Amino acid sequence: MFKSIVLPFAAFAMVAASCVRLPEVAPTAPDSGKSIAGPSATMTTPAYPAAPRSDVVDDYFGTNVADPYRTLEDHQSPATQQWAREENALTEQFLDRPERAVIKDRLRELFDFAHDSTPFRKKNLVFYSRNEGLQDQPVFYVQQGAEGSPRALLDPNSLSADGTVAVKVFSVSDDANLLAYSISRSGSDWEEVYVRDIRSGKDLSDKLAWAKFTDLTWTPDSKGFFYNRYSQPGTVQAGEEHYFSKLMYHLIGSNQSADKLIYSRPREREVTFDGDISHDGRYLIITAHNGSSDNSEIYFSDRQAGDAQFKPLFTGFAHIYEPSDVIDHELYVRTNDGAARQRVIAVDLRSGTQREVVPQSADTLDSIEIAGGRIVAHYLHNATSVLKVFGRDGTALSAVPLPGLGSVTAMNGETDGNDLYIGYDSFIQSPTQYRYDVQQGTLTAFSQSKPPFDPSGYETEQVWYPSKDGTKVSMFLSHRKGLKKSSDTPVFLYGYGGFNIAMTPAFNPVHFYFMERGGIFAVANLRGGSEYGEAWHEAGMLEKKQNVFDDFAAAAQWLVSEGYTSRKRLAASGRSNGGLLAAASLVQHPDLFGVVVVQVPVVDMLRYHLFTVARFWIPEYGSSENPEQFKFLYAYSPLHNVKKGTKYPPALITTADTDDRVDPGPAKKFAATLQEAQGGPAPILIRIDSKAGHASGSFGGAGKPVSKLIAEWADIWTFVFYELGVS
Repeated sequence: MFKSIVLPFAAFAMVAASCVRLPEVAPTAPDSGKSIAGPSATMTTPAYPAAPRSDVVDDYFGTNVADPYRTLEDHQSPATQQWAREENALTEQFLDRPERAVIKDRLRELFDFAHDSTPFRKKNLVFYSRNEGLQDQPVFYVQQGAEGSPRALLDPNSLSADGTVAVKVFSVSDDANLLAYSISRSGSDWEEVYVRDIRSGKDLSDKLAWAKFTDLTWTPDSKGFFYNRYSQPGTVQAGEEHYFSKLMYHLIGSNQSADKLIYSRPREREVTFDGDISHDGRYLIITAHNGSSDNSEIYFSDRQAGDAQFKPLFTGFAHIYEPSDVIDHELYVRTNDGAARQRVIAVDLRSGTQREVVPQSADTLDSIEIAGGRIVAHYLHNATSVLKVFGRDGTALSAVPLPGLGSVTAMNGETDGNDLYIGYDSFIQSPTQYRYDVQQGTLTAFSQSKPPFDPSGYETEQVWYPSKDGTKVSMFLSHRKGLKKSSDTPVFLYGYGGFNIAMTPAFNPVHFYFMERGGIFAVANLRGGSEYGEAWHEAGMLEKKQNVFDDFAAAAQWLVSEGYTSRKRLAASGRSNGGLLAAASLVQHPDLFGVVVVQVPVVDMLRYHLFTVARFWIPEYGSSENPEQFKFLYAYSPLHNVKKGTKYPPALITTADTDDRVDPGPAKKFAATLQEAQGGPAPILIRIDSKAGHASGSFGGAGKPVSKLIAEWADIWTFVFYELGVS
């Protein structure tokens, strides 16, 4: 296997920001003096806690921009902590309804079923994780072959009393004797790395700190591995510990201080590195990324020849170059160089000559995996997965049969092996792990989850609608079979639209709860994603970001005009970059939605890049330090486009006090700004979670604990159904 195995734990393109957790002080409910019971159409406006104010005004190229709630960026400020406690108390007061307990109990029932991650093989051993349903974190297992009996190898639930320690990376040595794994605490993106003896199940003395977004790539001799680390806080200027990635090599049994620096660029703070070794152990491949962009550079060294320097293959960060593996000195690469929807090329590492292996097609090439000497290509056809098998010469050999409109969530194979393990799910099919025999072309189930409800009573349809500029955009609608169109039907519209990430069908019991209550779960494939190639991505980034918001608004307008719902029954939501989408939609179209849920959002587009490594996002968003980019950022920045006296719909903003990817400070400022500006009676609430980070993990809890996911969504659904007037 060329790459180390990083289990598919909801990795986002957006990377890190830091904050300090609020003290666990019992909340004190504010004395509002006004009722906050009843739908927003008939209720009186709640009295919001007074947020700390300042007279800060920033000058952007002659434009003065006030930032009255700047203090809320300081998480250690006593005034900020007091405000946060009072806001949480207000939110709790509002959500403390009898139906919340009923919703939470039903969510626990819906989550309570066993499901596995996609297996991978090393030697004769098969590795995977399983969550029995309500475990906060999945347990990792090993077994002999596909038919062996599983043995628990690593249980993250034993690492903390509250389930807030999660395993991020799980990488097995080539001799299948050692496991390198990383953990994060309280949702942080910082990782600690440990090594475990697979036979005994005991950890060795090795412990590595200050890793982040890293692979753990073993050398063929199984004596050590490569990883990505940063400087220890306090040893560099404050804030710089999140930059200047270093590719390191760790020798098993040694202290981290003895780790060898393999590659770095001391003058390029936002460039990160991954190290991979070809399956034959000869070539070390380094992939460099500039910020969060998928565009990359590739360098290599011939370890057999004793190369001390890395030779460049692709430079300039002009295109995507995703290496797969080396066979007979040829490196197979997925790229959009000369192919907006991507193709596969092979580069001879001795001569530098290239040949096209799999040309661009009408569908978007999402990823490739080499197994059994063949290339398995994962395509997105109208945002759903298609798998095709090719020979090394590019000959089309077969297609892998997949059921329905769904998504391939992972492919794990070995270049010289015959098994390819495939993860698959959809909006209505629970996670299934398949074993594909590359030579025979047969697909058999390795494990299939069985949820405590019948998905066969639901269906997904794909529709197309016109955006503001006439661009056709696709959207998935999932609901009970036979559901008739009605203006009374509640619809939960979700979007993301950024960082070249595709919104494809995905299974989640949370969404089933909404559907079993008679609702439609809608996901729009907005520009900015990767669903339809690089041109689709570029049409939703930088100065074209407004296209994403227009696509989302057009989806809402189409759902209403086509009779699927009405404005009063329409909920909108997004998280992370999708939280930016939800916030911008709330501000730009306050009359379009019955309720809006803004989750862990990026909302201050003038200052987002000042928090930890948020400068990594500049290739996607731009920077207010650039006079031309300032103009379009200021034009759509949600925080700066709130208008006083506007009647905004009910809104619930969620964030987490230990989110070190998207800092919670701007979300707090956005909540305070909306509360001050609100010209109607609808509540503007913020929910600030504790000991929780940015990534939600899957519904299996490979990140945020399952108990926290259930509690969070019980609150969200309580708010949404109450405000939509759905009993």
